[in-house]
Amino acid sequence: MTPLDYDFLRKCLKDRSGLVLSADKEYLVESRLLPVARKAGLANLGELVSALKAAPQDALMTAVVEAMTTNESLFFRDKTPFEHFRLTIMPALLAARRASRVIRIWCAAASTGQEPYSLAMSLKEMASEIVGWRIEIVATDISNDVLEKARAGLYTQFEVQRGLPIQLLIRHFTQSGELWQIAPDIRAMVKYRQLNLLNDFSQLGTFDLVFCRNVLIYFDSETKTDVLNRLARVTAADGFLVLGAAETVVGLTERFKMTADKRGLYVPNTSAPRLATAGKPMPRLVAVGGR
Repeated sequence: MTPLDYDFLRKCLKDRSGLVLSADKEYLVESRLLPVARKAGLANLGELVSALKAAPQDALMTAVVEAMTTNESLFFRDKTPFEHFRLTIMPALLAARRASRVIRIWCAAASTGQEPYSLAMSLKEMASEIVGWRIEIVATDISNDVLEKARAGLYTQFEVQRGLPIQLLIRHFTQSGELWQIAPDIRAMVKYRQLNLLNDFSQLGTFDLVFCRNVLIYFDSETKTDVLNRLARVTAADGFLVLGAAETVVGLTERFKMTADKRGLYVPNTSAPRLATAGKPMPRLVAVGGR
């Protein structure tokens, strides 16, 4: 792979997924994209680049983006956000939404499903408190491949051992050969959709809670600011945003503010100047369903 080939791939990935690669990541690109090239019948990354230049919108480009996207995930990752969910977020939303009895949650980088399913299992644990409520979990990711795995809800022994308490494994999973499958009622609580955060997501409607964890770290500052400002437009005024442990809104946007003593938890800053939005205000969607 020549330096020009690498620069071309870096630009493609930045433009299409927001992923920013430094100049010293050639080894990573080679390790992830050589299998893509060979699967396409191409001998090397030089031929892959030539094919992408000839047909930049075809399935090969999608395969390149998906191969380079980090899909690391585990159940109840970092624990703290799920403690916030149980002890701070849900009590506040249950009090604020007593009239409508509807809560909408968006996992904006769902990967293979561990995060939205962790939220779904947490909701199951508070079943007596949410009787008669409609709680929708929308889970999106840029990669169709990982979303298919998420919909199936099948995980290896290694995957279920990473962060999943044994009592929840016993309660919500059944063994299928060497794999574990999450229960149909948990899977039905999550609706999966393919979505690129660089694109418009206003059609999803507004949400009471947005989990957007461990994805902004791969973007440059300009892209982070753009995504955060657009997240503000789809977060209810009294809603919540949860970011990853290494992520922040500080220095990027005034549309969210930190919650005191709650690492990674943010709320809309209602005193910040409103951003211009195109068209009419988005309706609040309340449809419930999942796959």
